[in-house]
Amino acid sequence: MEKFSKLMENTFKLRENGTTVKTEIIAGVTTFMTMAYILAVNPNILSATGMDHGAVFTATALAAFLGTLLMALFANYPFALAPGMGLNAYFAYTVVLGMGYSWQAALTAVFAEGIIFIVLSLTNVREAIFNSIPISLKSAVSVGIGSSHSSVFRMQKLYCRTPRQSQASIPCLPTMPTCSLQPH
Repeated sequence: MEKFSKLMENTFKLRENGTTVKTEIIAGVTTFMTMAYILAVNPNILSATGMDHGAVFTATALAAFLGTLLMALFANYPFALAPGMGLNAYFAYTVVLGMGYSWQAALTAVFAEGIIFIVLSLTNVREAIFNSIPISLKSAVSVGIGSSHSSVFRMQKLYCRTPRQSQASIPCLPTMPTCSLQPH
């Protein structure tokens, strides 16, 4: 245990950052418990597109593990990273089930977007775009994410069918008996 504590101290400079191994372990367990719902919900969302539930579960767990590990080792930040459920809901219910694209084609678009994001990040264009957004709009994003999560959890009781009568269900307000996903 002493070797472990020394390794953690040397790797992450715990004393310099005003923390201890015990505090970091408790924080890690707490963060995992807070984020564990993603392991259950994300595969359910993406398997609605035809993706294999078990494979999505494994990919979700591995992505969260690797993202968090890389954040710790390269940035020395105690931030946990996991797949974004709001975007995954959009991917599944709007792009694949609503618009009719295959999940393979939609994943190809996500991959291309990821490459573009990396290029924008490496050239500092992403930072310039981010800095140009007003602080009030940045704050509103949190509300949007919370609303999206709330909508995903209510989908089982309040849902609408797409015009194609597919398996797509999108969140609706109780006063909205139907929704249309047809382009304008």
